[in-house]
Order: sequence, then C-alpha cells, then structure tokens
Amino acid sequence: MVIIGGGIIGVMTGWQLVQKGVRAVVVEKGRVAGEQTSRNWGWIRQQGRHASEIPIMAEANRLWRAMAKQTNEDIGLRQAGVTYLAKDAAEMARYETWMNSAAAHDIDTRLLSGAEVAQALPGLSRSYPGAMQTPSDLRAEPWVAISALARAAVRDGLVIVENCAVRGLDMAAGRVAGVVTEAGPIAAPSVVLAGGAWSALFLRRHGVALPQLSVRANVLVTEPLSQPFETAAADHKISWRPRMDGGFTVAPKSYPELFVGPDAFRALPAYAGQLKADPLGVKLRPAAPSGYPDAWGTPRRWADDAESPFERMRILNPTPNRRKIAEILGQFADRFPGLGPVKMRTSWAGMIDTMPDVLPVVDHVGPIPGLTLATGMSGHGFGIGPAIGRIVADLVMGAAPGHDMRSFRFARFSDGSPIRPGPGP
Repeated sequence: MVIIGGGIIGVMTGWQLVQKGVRAVVVEKGRVAGEQTSRNWGWIRQQGRHASEIPIMAEANRLWRAMAKQTNEDIGLRQAGVTYLAKDAAEMARYETWMNSAAAHDIDTRLLSGAEVAQALPGLSRSYPGAMQTPSDLRAEPWVAISALARAAVRDGLVIVENCAVRGLDMAAGRVAGVVTEAGPIAAPSVVLAGGAWSALFLRRHGVALPQLSVRANVLVTEPLSQPFETAAADHKISWRPRMDGGFTVAPKSYPELFVGPDAFRALPAYAGQLKADPLGVKLRPAAPSGYPDAWGTPRRWADDAESPFERMRILNPTPNRRKIAEILGQFADRFPGLGPVKMRTSWAGMIDTMPDVLPVVDHVGPIPGLTLATGMSGHGFGIGPAIGRIVADLVMGAAPGHDMRSFRFARFSDGSPIRPGPGP
C-alpha cells in the first residue's frame, strides 16, 4: 500500500495499516510534517465541531491518549480543555445551541458565566459575558508529536521515504496499479492520497477536479512567560495556547488569506456559501508566489519522466504576514498585562487545505478505482488525524469505517447536494 503525503493523515493511515498486517509505505516529497501538520495551533478539540465530526473527534481524543503512551516520549499531550470566550449575547446563544450536539455525544462541554471566565483565565484585562469550555479536550506540541508518532510507526513496520515526490499514478486496466515516483515506480493495489494543499493539483493532473483551496494562516510563539492557566482559549480576535516550553502559541481567531489563482476561479461557485456567510472573512491576495499549488505558473500537466511541481517545491513554507503577526502579539499582550513584557520568539505561516463546507473529503475516488482520498482537513487535521487515519485504513481494506461518512464523501460537490459551510478551526 502506498500513501502519498507525510503529514499526520498519511502517517496515521500508514501506522494503522501496518498494525493490521498490511505492508505500507509513506512517500513524502519533502520531510515528514514539514508543512501544515507541524504549523497548526496544537489543539485537539471536540468543542465546536460540525455534528458529523464529533464522534470521529471523540475517537481521536481516545487514540491520542493511547498513542502518547506508545511513543515513550513527552509529546506535550495535556488534558487542559479548550475555552471559547463569547464576544456578546448572540455568541453565547450560539454556544448554547452547540450544547445540544455535546449532549447528544456525551461530551463534557459546559457554559461559563462571566465570573467563571475570570476564574478560569486569571489576569484577563477585559470581561466577557461568558464562554463555552470542554475540560476533556487536549493539546500537544505538533512538531514534537508527529515526529514521535512517525518513529513509533516505523518501529511497528511502516516504511517512510522522504525527499521523494510521487509524480503520478500508475494505471493498468483502468485502475490503480501503483505510483510513479521521481526515483522510479512502486507497485501497489491501492493508493491513498493525503497530500494536503497539493492534493487538488495531483488529482487535476489525472483529470479529476476537486474544489479544494489553500489559505495562509499566521502563527507566533512568545518567549517563556508565567502561565497562570492551562486551557487553550480564543476570543473573537485571537487564540492562544500554553506550550510545554513555557511560551504561548498565538494566532488570529480567523484571518484566512487566499492567494488567487486558476483553481480559485474554477472553485468560486462552490464557495458561494462561505462568501455569503462571511463576505469579508477571507483576505484576497492577488497571486500566489511562484511554485505554490495554485500559482499561475504552476504546471497542471507533466509527464511521469519529467520533473513535477512537487519536486520544485519540497516544502511549502509561506512567509508570514508581518503586519498581522505584530497585531496579534500586541492583542495578546493587551489581554494579559500581568504577564509582563511579551516578546516574540519566532513566527511562521502555513497553508491550510480547505473545502467549501469546511469539512474534509475522506472517500474512494470514483473516477480512479483503487485511489482513496483524505484531504481538505480545513484546519482540523492535527487533532482529528489519528481517527481519520484509522478510518482511511479500514476504507482501503474494504472494512466498515465505523462512522457515518456521508458528509465526507467525494461526490458531494458534484451530485447536486447543497453546500452548507460548517464551523471553522
């Protein structure tokens, strides 16, 4: 079995397959977790999820706890909860509505009063009318965690090949027979595409359209500070998470930046619902830098014996928006003046692969028998990754996935189904 992509979805799928006795290899064009998997907030949350994701995320929560023990390493996994601070009464009403989903799936989410918010997050310089909090939610250190999980998977028999791009699928008699890499072919009866921001480009080369886009997200890390609370939290402007190194990971609550390219124009009708719901939410940038998946000059077709776009850009490493980074650093410092001077240690950006309804695609690709797709995690991949890996492994083996996967089917963007955006990350 070949898995294309060495992010958390690819590694977790491969680990599940070898644990089931299947020979599996993960082929990564750059390095494991080199792109969005290692660049996220580090939240592992059930809270605020789309109803169809909640049972899958609950499984992921259990798997994270088990896997952390299997690594024999400290991956920063902590049960410290996630807290959403309400901007106003209308937002509290939305949280109250989501409590119905929590109750239906026995999630321990609770609503906090303004006074309880002040107790949960001591030192806040402003008041909030209330909050929603899920104590059983987790956090971990993305780069530390996925590296440790990959090492554990390799110990169990998974083969991981880095710096080796898969240029395309090898087809025989109308179905997948393996892949063609820059180092040569690999025969396999089934292939999993977990290429993150690169998945749509790979599929287009094989004549399959997927309305997936990638948006830039900005993140910073502070120097170590006193940490008067453990919970990861967000208000209407920023999110923050205590880190195991004593600092905080800080990011905008919502500031997706879309570099407009050919795929953005093709996918515009599918994203009409998102644009209508939040017409000012996405920040449009005129063109992607050279080599990006949706850059104007990125080839959409290439031969198996020719260099592909995946080799030309081993790691998608976007430059962060410096203005936004400075802004959120100031906002975090304003919220917690008692922490003293807040200094930034480093910052980065990642390209989040997203879908029109903010839900992933986890399904067989009908036009290409033998290909299974797991992409478009829409900022949810790190937390939900272990359960998605288990599901994909079962799909590949022809077993029941154990969850209702209709919301994640590949054909939902072409079968006339209404596209209703779900909650974001």
